[in-house]
Amino acid sequence: MQDFVLDTVTDPDAAAQALDVIAPLYGQVFAEPPYFEGPRDLAGFLKGYEAFRSMPGFRLVLACSGETLAGFAFGLLLQSDSRWWTGLDLDDSFTREDGHRTFVIREIAVGPEWRRQGLGRALHAEVVGGTSAERTTLAVRPEAEAATKMYAALGYRDLGTKEPAGEGDPVYRYMIR
Repeated sequence: MQDFVLDTVTDPDAAAQALDVIAPLYGQVFAEPPYFEGPRDLAGFLKGYEAFRSMPGFRLVLACSGETLAGFAFGLLLQSDSRWWTGLDLDDSFTREDGHRTFVIREIAVGPEWRRQGLGRALHAEVVGGTSAERTTLAVRPEAEAATKMYAALGYRDLGTKEPAGEGDPVYRYMIR
């Protein structure tokens, strides 16, 4: 793996400042196949990130190669009022959240020139490594085969698929470790 410097951010204000560098990378990564996201998706990401950065257990990991952002990952703890599990046919005892039980990875993004060098795994390890949650969950688009294979290799198992929330929204495959 190329040398990367990983920096973990938990302060909401510092996370807000980081948006200036992560938003362009998000736009670049998710405009590519298999995602084909556009301005509407980027706007959704920005709105979600703004809410997530001040939630309990928020962790952002930035990976830099020199002065360039090569990738990032962020997640947070699921709270008792979370709707994360809604739409999946799971037992209530499984979906019960208390603000400490489950860490959710919201995004992992690696720039094209830094892929297949172990950076996705390093970002994953760093973002979940600082939490004491008993389990980690994430959602991945089924057509994102490389990401799905990486998560399976990291020990994630399938929980089911959620249908789109709204018109034009993608299907997501939910996984847990």
